[in-house]
Amino acid sequence: MATVDKILSQFWSHLDDRQKDVLVGRFGIAGGDSSTLAELGKKYGITRERVRQIESGALGTLREKAPSNAAFAEFAERSKKYMKNAGGVSMKEHFLEHHRDSIEGLGENHLSFFIETEGSFSYHPEDKEFWPFYYSDKESFGDARKFIIDWEKFLKSRKDEILASPKYHVHFKIFVKKLGVNPTHAENYVAISKKFHTNNYGDSGLSEWPEIKPVTIRDHIYLILKKEDKPIHFVNIAELIGERGKGKHALGATVHNELIKDPRFVLVGRGIYGLSENGYKPGTAREVIQRILKENGPMRTKELISAVQKERFFKPNTVLVNLQNKKFFLRQPDGTYIIRKK
Repeated sequence: MATVDKILSQFWSHLDDRQKDVLVGRFGIAGGDSSTLAELGKKYGITRERVRQIESGALGTLREKAPSNAAFAEFAERSKKYMKNAGGVSMKEHFLEHHRDSIEGLGENHLSFFIETEGSFSYHPEDKEFWPFYYSDKESFGDARKFIIDWEKFLKSRKDEILASPKYHVHFKIFVKKLGVNPTHAENYVAISKKFHTNNYGDSGLSEWPEIKPVTIRDHIYLILKKEDKPIHFVNIAELIGERGKGKHALGATVHNELIKDPRFVLVGRGIYGLSENGYKPGTAREVIQRILKENGPMRTKELISAVQKERFFKPNTVLVNLQNKKFFLRQPDGTYIIRKK
């Protein structure tokens, strides 16, 4: 296996000390952040433009001499083959991992330097839309961008269906096949975009969907209650946010404040909340009993308790105590309860 130091030592033999120093500084090869043109100009007492010229000249020399560097020639060949198989685009971290198998000690800054020296690929830095990635040419970048736009539109048109069950990857395969796109290429297109995300529960979709990429505390609460599929105490919800929120921290009091302000969350027991969409409804024990009797008619004690406990965490005695309130409930001769008419 080739080493970074071996490749670099052969490169430096073709340059003078200042050319080497400029490249080492510009690409941060010695470790740390890269140096600006202004910083290097100040070091040597020359203009930024002169530093740029030295950098350009040094890279030009290395590009001429690169074919004689066997290890670097192998790097260039592996890069071209990898990018072709990837569809012409690759996330920077994926490209780095690919080459670490063949070059010992390779880091991000080394990779940037080697790619610039090789000269066949372009680099797109991270921005609001993309993760940092390399691409072969404008055509490949254009193909990736078009696929991303089309896939985004497709997901938006089927949001409810995709969120209802984990069918993202099923739809993706069908979509890719319909367009006639190479599946590996499609995966790489999606990987470079920030429009798509996979949450800690393994659900994939658009990053703008709070169910996929929660941002606020309320988003995190909803996702946890949705995926856990059961009522949870607010303190435990706060703990789960810390465990599964990728560094998101939430205090129990903060979580509780958000729970009581959002009608999607229903108090079903002491400090325990569930989702209204799962059938839990707000109200005191008396209000819940009244609603159930109104919906079902006369009910016996046991079946009434069972009906109440399906949606609220009330103890049987709590139901019994409320039924004894003759102002609101009446026990009939057959043992069933009804709502007392005013």
